[in-house]
Amino acid sequence: MYIVILAGGSGTRFWPLSRKSTPKQLMSVFGGKSMLQRTVERVLPLYPKRVMVITNALQAAETRSQLAYIEGVSVDVIEEPVGRNTAPAIGLAASIIARFDPDGIMVVLPADHYIVDEETFRATLAAARSVAVSGALVTLGITPTRPETGYGYIEASDPAGSGAAPVKRFVEKPNLERALEFLASGRFYWNSGMFVWGACAILDQIAQHMPELSQALAKLTFETDVWEISDLKPQIADIYGGIKGESIDFGVMEKAQDVQVIPASFGWSDVGSWSALPEVMEADAAGHVVINSSGAVSVGAKECLAYGNGKMVAFVGVSDLIVVDTPDALLVCSKGAAQDVKKVVEELERQGKQELL
Repeated sequence: MYIVILAGGSGTRFWPLSRKSTPKQLMSVFGGKSMLQRTVERVLPLYPKRVMVITNALQAAETRSQLAYIEGVSVDVIEEPVGRNTAPAIGLAASIIARFDPDGIMVVLPADHYIVDEETFRATLAAARSVAVSGALVTLGITPTRPETGYGYIEASDPAGSGAAPVKRFVEKPNLERALEFLASGRFYWNSGMFVWGACAILDQIAQHMPELSQALAKLTFETDVWEISDLKPQIADIYGGIKGESIDFGVMEKAQDVQVIPASFGWSDVGSWSALPEVMEADAAGHVVINSSGAVSVGAKECLAYGNGKMVAFVGVSDLIVVDTPDALLVCSKGAAQDVKKVVEELERQGKQELL
């Protein structure tokens, strides 16, 4: 299989640790390795033919630096001159793979997800590959463990059990009442944003449902029959200058016919904000999660999160608080408002404070 990792996100909800040049996927909050590094290491036991990382020009140098230690598989870092959402990035990767391997099966993974059971994760990808070779577009649906309102959902035509099932529809983030109904039905899964399909299969669907993007990607030309993509940079810049941004979900998946969902249960989180870290990191006796700190003291406090920037952290009489200390910025917010951290970035941008972005 070919592994395609989407690594161009901005991670604004993880400000101030996450910045434009070092967004969430490049941060080191899990034992010294970044989420991107962990994503690549996670798939190496599958012995992929190649790993392709799609990122933006601002993050490309750090991305290459972080992956320089990877051995045993070729890693290509492909720069997008401007963000155009997931459909163009996936179409670009598929076009390259199909040029050199028309029968190639590609796995599409976000760079910033957390997975607990990596062995089961790899087994699920292998099962998805066996379905994708038939020409189907396969998506991994996370078996829900709670009525989550922060994720999109995938509805299967029938409960999928342990195998693949046809997708009936994709559903946007629901309110709590609908989320409870989804959980009770047994037919709904969290939309993980992870896909497995043939490179030519997804290109055929892009041609059918996103003809303008298909026509733009068709302009790519390759100088040799040897896998060499460094000379594509000016072509990619030209293509991206004339295409619109669109997600693969809206552009293709919601309209395609042969879409299958495979249920997945391997301990997954998209780690969408600071408040998600307590789900995937061990807390102390008071329920605090403390990162990059020389120690922590708690007096009448519970269930806080702190990024200490090497300092001792003391919690006194507070609960459900997030504190993130960096050399040039300090974030203090409640866990319940963690999704609104992106509004801080928007305000800083409005004020023209580029040095903090």
